[in-house]
Amino acid sequence: MAFDRDLTLRKAEKLLRQGRLDAAIAEYLHVIEDQPRDWNTANILGDLYVRAGQVDKAVAQYTRIADHLGSEGFLPKASAVYKKILKIKGDEEHSLLQLAEIAVKQGLLVDAKAALTGVADRRTAKGDRRGAAEVRMRLGAVDPGDLEARLVGARAAAEIGETSAAISELKAVAEEFNQRRRPDDALKVLGEAAALNPADADVTTSLIRAYVAKGDFAHARTYAKTAAQFKQIAGELSERGHEAEALEALTEAAALDPADLEAKAQLVRRYLARQDAAQARRFLTVEVAGEDAELLWMLAEMELRAGNVTQGLAILRKVVTAHPSRRDELVLLGCSVADVSVETAYQVIDLAASLALANDEWADAAAAINEFVNREPRHIPALMRLVEICVDGGLEATMYSAQGQLADAYLAIGQGNEARVIAEDLVAREPWERANIERFRRALTMLGETDVDAIVADRLSGQTPFVSTDLSPGFEDEIPGIGKPATQPDPSAVARAMTVSEEDILDTPKLPRSAIAVPTSELPAGGARRANQDVFDLGMAAVDIGFLDQSPESTQTAEADTTEAVEIDLSNMLEELKPSMADAKPTRKESGRDLEGVFKDFRDEVSRENVADAAAQHYKLAIAYMDMGMVDDALKALQVSARAPRLRFESAAMIARIYLKRNAAGQAIEWFERAAEAPAPNPDAGRALLYELAETLESQGETARALAVFLELRADAGEYRDVSARLERLTKVQMRG
Repeated sequence: MAFDRDLTLRKAEKLLRQGRLDAAIAEYLHVIEDQPRDWNTANILGDLYVRAGQVDKAVAQYTRIADHLGSEGFLPKASAVYKKILKIKGDEEHSLLQLAEIAVKQGLLVDAKAALTGVADRRTAKGDRRGAAEVRMRLGAVDPGDLEARLVGARAAAEIGETSAAISELKAVAEEFNQRRRPDDALKVLGEAAALNPADADVTTSLIRAYVAKGDFAHARTYAKTAAQFKQIAGELSERGHEAEALEALTEAAALDPADLEAKAQLVRRYLARQDAAQARRFLTVEVAGEDAELLWMLAEMELRAGNVTQGLAILRKVVTAHPSRRDELVLLGCSVADVSVETAYQVIDLAASLALANDEWADAAAAINEFVNREPRHIPALMRLVEICVDGGLEATMYSAQGQLADAYLAIGQGNEARVIAEDLVAREPWERANIERFRRALTMLGETDVDAIVADRLSGQTPFVSTDLSPGFEDEIPGIGKPATQPDPSAVARAMTVSEEDILDTPKLPRSAIAVPTSELPAGGARRANQDVFDLGMAAVDIGFLDQSPESTQTAEADTTEAVEIDLSNMLEELKPSMADAKPTRKESGRDLEGVFKDFRDEVSRENVADAAAQHYKLAIAYMDMGMVDDALKALQVSARAPRLRFESAAMIARIYLKRNAAGQAIEWFERAAEAPAPNPDAGRALLYELAETLESQGETARALAVFLELRADAGEYRDVSARLERLTKVQMRG
């Protein structure tokens, strides 16, 4: 049978009026059971339960109603019902929590906090720690701006094991503190987060950043766990000038991540900047250096100094192959490692020479080896290599010097045979050089020869074949009397053909060098200068062997051999030259001076060629020294190169400027003046140098000299720079003086 709602309600009302409360409640229950969403009846039923003292049943009915109203969006009505519940049961948590939620939605944050605080306190009083923590978590979420409440909620989450949620909230709160310029509070909060999970990289990174920003690097390092974090600390320390602490942090980073080549490269550079090569060597490898030419170069030097020559040379070859312009630096590097091992130094410099030879740059190769033998003049392999290069490259001037050094080196170690061969060659080429004669004498003495002077005189006299070995092939056949003949001629014919009397020599007018030189058109390529030199060699052998140390007996022998000593057929050559000479026949004294003058001119020219070649090498070396910042070494090299006329201007000018930078104005003026005396490479360079000279003179109070130079400069260049103004000023100074 269908339920009659109206009849049941009337019946319940009658029972209620009759005072039969329990019976009325039963009838209202029938209505609710049939129609649960009859909220008015439910409210009446709740009131009856209150009247009957059945509070829990009343709360249940009211709660049903309030929850429904809240879900339907009737927040004020739902709030009123929850408050009604609290009047009859003040600790009813569901109502308190729902009231807090409604208050948040309505923006009544104070009411919400009060409600939640009440629940948390009640749960704490009951010993329900987890329940209280859950409520505090909700309390922290009520107001994002209440950082203290949020901290309470985060800590509550950590208390019940919600670590991830707690850390996330703590990081958010720390960020808020930083934005509010409360770094100390942020550090405390981040510390709590790190304590919850020390492995949380975000937290530790934030802590490190915060402590670094504060300048508290000690605490920052306590939180660093990864290579990246230590590198971060190292970077911050370095920026603040704490280099030692930065190196420690970077070392920790490299230890934590051995594959981090960049960290090791930074360590190498920083230790090298501190001139701590030993520490840099701990981290520097080929892999760490990568393609960095500077680091590779340093590694190569370290390997060389440690005795790992093969590895060092391989690295150097790699660098120079990629950067050919660094080839000249090999020479400087070789010289620098000579203090550790001369042999290692030679191998480095030989590498430079080999690389130069690969490009057919013979002069550069010779210059490299020559720089080494200048420092190690008795190093036989280097000297042999230098001679070899000079022969192949046609570098005669350098070759002669190298041969002399090689002969001296052989003499120093008692190898007389080798020294004799070289000395004979040198004497044949330059018999007027006492050093060559002395080498020959020493070699002969070392070999046990009893009559050294007789052998030397015999070689110089021409009795024994003894000529320079640097003639071109076939040259012997083109110049009579030079070289070893193919067949032995009749001795009497040779004597008649080659004898020149003393009168013939003394009656010969003064000859210019070109007059007795062999025409170059008649000689093979490359043999002209050597052939002319041999003509002079033989001429000198004929007239000037008197400087030999001889006993009275040997002197008589030498005088007896004078006629034979001049067995050179110069008569025909001199006859051909007579038409071009002056008609007047000079006296014996004058003739002797003129012929000696010819030989002196030749010796001077050979000397000039040697000087020019050495000067060019020293000038290049000076430029390299300047690039390396080795000014003192550059100064020494420039003083050598300044001896050559064609390099005097540039070399002297550079020396002057070096002294000027050192406040040595007097020396600067002296070298400026030397440069001014030499021809300038172009007018602008000459004018600039004169200007510097005048300016320096003026700065030293030498107004008269400065005025003279400025006048010369204006006469040559007109309105050059501020010359006119300076002249006007200096003129006034002179007038006042």
